[in-house]
Amino acid sequence: VQLQASGGGLVQTGDSLRLSCATSGRSSRTYNMGWFRQAPGKEREFVAAINWSGFTTYYADSVKDRFTISRDNAKNAMYLQMNSLKPEDTAVYSCAADVRNTPTYSYLANQRNYDYWGQGTLVTVSS
Repeated sequence: VQLQASGGGLVQTGDSLRLSCATSGRSSRTYNMGWFRQAPGKEREFVAAINWSGFTTYYADSVKDRFTISRDNAKNAMYLQMNSLKPEDTAVYSCAADVRNTPTYSYLANQRNYDYWGQGTLVTVSS
């Protein structure tokens, strides 16, 4: 499975962006998937996750009520709608896929549980 994140860019505080994660190779429709981000000089952190069906989603407290994760299994794609962006959201955002069906928050928030990773896309939010 290959993952490719896209949609990043330079925006201002309060703006919105929609990131996409396209998968190729084997179908990702049975995989749980997640978004992580890494800000300059910081550890990579969990942002959001979605189970294989799309019915269960999880968010980090820092993005809850501002970001929305979704997926379209027919298109083998996952999305992250980011609203009300803040300078602290500036980071490289990466998507990842988990092949095991363990859709709990603690499991999906742990980057070690993901099997496939895509190259990230840079989001820069200016103040």
